[in-house]
Amino acid sequence: MSAPLYSWQHSAWQQLQTLGQRLPHAFLLYGPQGIGKTRFAEHLAQSLLCESPGIDGHACEQCASCGWFVQYSHPDYRRVRPELLDEEDAQQVEGEAEVSPKSAKTSKTPSKEIVINQIRALADFMNISTHRQGRRVIVLYPAEALNVPAANALLKSLEEPAANTVFILVSHHLDKLLPTILSRCHKFALTQPDHEQAMAWLTSQGVRDADVWLAQQGGAPLSALEVAQSDSRDELDEFLKQLSRPAVDVCLKMAEKMQKMDMPITVSWLQRWLYDIFSFKQSGRIRYYPRYEKEVRALAMRVNTIPLMHMIQQINERQAISSHPLSPKLFLEDMLLEYSALFE
Repeated sequence: MSAPLYSWQHSAWQQLQTLGQRLPHAFLLYGPQGIGKTRFAEHLAQSLLCESPGIDGHACEQCASCGWFVQYSHPDYRRVRPELLDEEDAQQVEGEAEVSPKSAKTSKTPSKEIVINQIRALADFMNISTHRQGRRVIVLYPAEALNVPAANALLKSLEEPAANTVFILVSHHLDKLLPTILSRCHKFALTQPDHEQAMAWLTSQGVRDADVWLAQQGGAPLSALEVAQSDSRDELDEFLKQLSRPAVDVCLKMAEKMQKMDMPITVSWLQRWLYDIFSFKQSGRIRYYPRYEKEVRALAMRVNTIPLMHMIQQINERQAISSHPLSPKLFLEDMLLEYSALFE
């Protein structure tokens, strides 16, 4: 049986069913990261391929099509995503199995982007007859991982859609997509659950201090579960403690220590920290790191609003290039020294 929708997605599913037979050739599911958009997309894909969907639109889970789908072997289904995500899934399946020296030497670093060859590979798929004269479905995520050549190639397929073909794109950031892609998709918003729903789900998953992790992830329950179970918990706490006492020597030591960490994640930690300082300065509220209220309050009293807003804008711009810094250490040093300068 395929993974069911999360409890907070049922109303969105019912809303989607009101489209009835007016099915667009391309959906764009968008919303905050960590709320289950990919599961929703794949649930929708299975329902579109199902031979006997229920009156509520859900797949029957019994037909041959559903059987193929849950094994990712449906002939009329394709999933397009960065190589890195496939690599991470493979590692989870293999567990602690070691990679042989030979394969370690010959393997290349998996791409974080969706590249043009992946989009070109869809051409043959879309030009052959479907297995049972039904639909073919393509799920692509995250859409902002499309590099420029791949995005332009995809645009051609969206402009001249093949018969009985449905694209389901998933995006965390609409502002990172080509306006021409946005204009050719039916945009459908998926919202994060309210606090009570998210807390109930995290508690059911056995997460301790669920309210802390949920706050740190801005209310996104899947992101909260991931960080609560990850090895980065200690690194995050250490990072925030160091940010609470900004100084040049501290910043240089942090850059040296954290240069091998996932850079977009590290930048996001600082983004949230700066947002909390700004929020506290403006309204006395803290969104992401309530455990550090004392430290945030002290820093908010030391910084001027205009330089703080400028720093927040700069960090947002840095996040856009954080996946490919020329030198992670220098990237971190520059960013953290700018942060330290706010409080001089």
